[in-house]
Amino acid sequence: MIWNPNKECMPREQMRELQGKRLQKLVSYVYHNVPFYRHKMQEMDLSPEDIRSIDDIVKLPFTTKQDLRDNYPYGLQAAPASEIVRVHASSGTTGNPTIVGYTRRDLAIWSEVMSRSLTAYGVTRHDTFSVSYGYGLFTGGLGAHYGVENMGATVIPASTGNTEKHLRLIRDLNITGIACTPSYALYLAEVTERMGLSKDDLSLRIGAFGAEPWTENMRQEIQQRLGLKGYNLYGLSEIMGPGVSYECEEQHGSHINEDHFFPEIIDPDTLEPLPVGQTGELVFTTLTKEGMPLLRYRTKDLCALMEGECPCGRTNVRMTPIMGRSDDMLIIRGINVFPSQVESVILEMKEFEPQYLLVVDRKNNLDTLEVQVEVRRDFFSDDIGTMLGLKKKLSDKLKSVLSISAEVKLVEPNSIQRSEGKSKRVIDKRKLV
Repeated sequence: MIWNPNKECMPREQMRELQGKRLQKLVSYVYHNVPFYRHKMQEMDLSPEDIRSIDDIVKLPFTTKQDLRDNYPYGLQAAPASEIVRVHASSGTTGNPTIVGYTRRDLAIWSEVMSRSLTAYGVTRHDTFSVSYGYGLFTGGLGAHYGVENMGATVIPASTGNTEKHLRLIRDLNITGIACTPSYALYLAEVTERMGLSKDDLSLRIGAFGAEPWTENMRQEIQQRLGLKGYNLYGLSEIMGPGVSYECEEQHGSHINEDHFFPEIIDPDTLEPLPVGQTGELVFTTLTKEGMPLLRYRTKDLCALMEGECPCGRTNVRMTPIMGRSDDMLIIRGINVFPSQVESVILEMKEFEPQYLLVVDRKNNLDTLEVQVEVRRDFFSDDIGTMLGLKKKLSDKLKSVLSISAEVKLVEPNSIQRSEGKSKRVIDKRKLV
């Protein structure tokens, strides 16, 4: 099944022509409405008239996460405040989140691309779909929610938490599909077995999994234990949210909704474009976004593009699974976490040395984060109550910054290994490859 054959199966030349027209319109729009881009282009002696086709995209400046932080909160917003109907936010490397505003048209496009994704998975209006991503500032919950509604299926806004109640609903309401992180899907399988249920007691047949790295082995385990077929769903808040790309039944790469999000692969060091099939950093330009459009946004995700018509009939370019990142960002339970965020919290507290270690693991199929930090000699104590109070103080502050809970382990001064070169701040024990 294909939701929008006109766009998803468009001949390549027609797609390039459409992308070129949309890029011309976009560049003129941001030039006249976003001072940041106007100044960037003027510095490059570039005007909107210089962009005549999609091939001219290489002339345009890149946008980075730092640019979003420097222009916090609304500096990159192109639409007037009166046109913004929703705001989402994602975590950044400092206390400031990345603020993304959406117009009504943006939300309609988001629902459209999510409907394309769900249809590719085999979802129809006869399905009942549980959206078990977090609702709120995170784009996952509402993004998937409106996609399900848009295609006419029934949505259950389950969000996260209270897994036993959720499972009863999955069983009693004959829920056939679920959107969540792959690690939560495995946890759901564990709780199913703990409750004395089996996959035969459930009606699940489709899973839309994203927001964190996962492996083919995880896919096979989820499918075997929950009795469904699991599909990859890719997106990021800065570009739109979930629905930027999606797997089809062939599961050979994820189709990019490239009439809305134009992809490039660049060398992260030289910033030069790389040929199709070569692995590099994924870059997106939002061809149709009104609220906060972005030119050549560097995602830091490493992958390759795949050309050629898919056996499913779609002609859109596909992307391989994400193979890593060109920065130090971690994705833990769907949340972006930077070591620098932890460092900023520790440096603000006089009780700690600027020596820390992050240990990421996956226990009971859920990601865990342990923060080991050295206590300054003046504050280190044999009194358990004092140390527990210090531990709670740091835990609370980390949760307010990271938006997830971390297990804090206080250690003695000089107990964390030093390095003469680049300090090793992260140990990731998850098997992600």
